[in-house]
Amino acid sequence: MRLSKITTRTGDKGSTGLADGTRVSKDHARITALGSVDELNSQIGVLLAESLAPGIRAVLLKIQNDLFDLGGSLALPAQDAFAENRVAWLDEQIAHYNAGLPPLREFILPGGSRAGALCHVARTLARRAERDLVALSHRNGSANGKPETRHQAVPQHALPYLNRLSDLLFVLSRCINQNSSTKEVFWER
Repeated sequence: MRLSKITTRTGDKGSTGLADGTRVSKDHARITALGSVDELNSQIGVLLAESLAPGIRAVLLKIQNDLFDLGGSLALPAQDAFAENRVAWLDEQIAHYNAGLPPLREFILPGGSRAGALCHVARTLARRAERDLVALSHRNGSANGKPETRHQAVPQHALPYLNRLSDLLFVLSRCINQNSSTKEVFWER
């Protein structure tokens, strides 16, 4: 058992603990980034409640595990355990799923089927998490007042991962709509 007690009351005054025991304010850039990654993971969970092709479902489940690992790396800043091979895996998935799609001739508006629209929401949350990680990487101080190196601030492969993830979620939204025979909604001038 990893968690035996859910309610600790240690955060009642606006601080929270990192995995190394460091206490930080709940509005610290690290907690904002952690929250964005958690929100993205939750949105993918909502998407997984929809009817999806088995291959897409398997990809999204792997992504959820990756995001959990990323959250763990953010919660333990002295250890960067987020693997570089996850970015390459996303690149493979983008190439695989994009191969069966018609070329884009215009911008696509978020929407289509319910699952396709939910995938677009996840895409925008991936972009927000990416922005929050950039903000964290620009922060001059750490949780304990000592300067952080960039490596400690943000896991090395996290930014490329979130960047590729948003691309993959865009491609998957198109695949989901195609699989459900739902036409894409194009932007009109």
